[in-house]
Amino acid sequence: MTRTVSSALEFDDIAVTFRERDDAQARYTAVAHTSLAVGAGEFVSVVGPTGCGKSTLLNVGAGLLEPSSGEVRVFGEPLRGINRRAGYMFQTEALMPWRSALANVMVGLQYRGVPEAQAREQAQAWLTRVGLSGFGDRYPHQLSGGMRKRTALAQVLALDPDIILMDEPFSALDVQTRQLMENEVLDLWAAKKKAVLFITHDLDEAIAMSDRVVVLSAGPGTHPIGEFAIDLPRPRDVAEVRSDPRFVELHARIWAVLRDEVLKGYAQQLGKAA
Repeated sequence: MTRTVSSALEFDDIAVTFRERDDAQARYTAVAHTSLAVGAGEFVSVVGPTGCGKSTLLNVGAGLLEPSSGEVRVFGEPLRGINRRAGYMFQTEALMPWRSALANVMVGLQYRGVPEAQAREQAQAWLTRVGLSGFGDRYPHQLSGGMRKRTALAQVLALDPDIILMDEPFSALDVQTRQLMENEVLDLWAAKKKAVLFITHDLDEAIAMSDRVVVLSAGPGTHPIGEFAIDLPRPRDVAEVRSDPRFVELHARIWAVLRDEVLKGYAQQLGKAA
């Protein structure tokens, strides 16, 4: 496991085993022998083939799923229950359709007991920061996909978490909107320098955004098989950086490790479908 001087989130020899749906006695190991540390202020992306347990690992870090063995530590303290120092941006739509954009951003603050006027002021400030200052009264169905993602991002950041967990948050967006959102996240991250654990299928996205990329093996029994420091200069534009010769070199090195795992994962998916 790569340790930093100040680790915000640590996975120490984590394993996650589930019961098979059709056989209560059978077990399926989704994640095994996984150790990973995310430093305070570090942006780490995790890539791997479909079904390799990336989201499972993120759920363990959020405290939504208890590992079968191993330990999760948050700023050096063992995690027990929900990770209160983390904000979670989901892959799927997580906005409440009956609440306006402003009310959606306010909801976490309200649950924390922030007074109504203060919660409203903070939520409006974050909507402004993500470019939605004039859309607070719109409901999710009145917003574009990119606007909904901006609202979800403001909802997470309004809580000022020390750790941000992101599960393929932009996978459903078109290429242009996705790149705008990636740059927006990088700008906000640069301003606050929170620890970020970012799950993605897109290797280009991982390299363009991260300080470090971790490659997971194909399941079952997923574990890290490679870590790569991304030494591209910051600040970065995610579209422009792709033409940097160092980006091309890093992509080739990481893909050389990831390629065989993707093929294994694809073969496993075909086997399950047969």
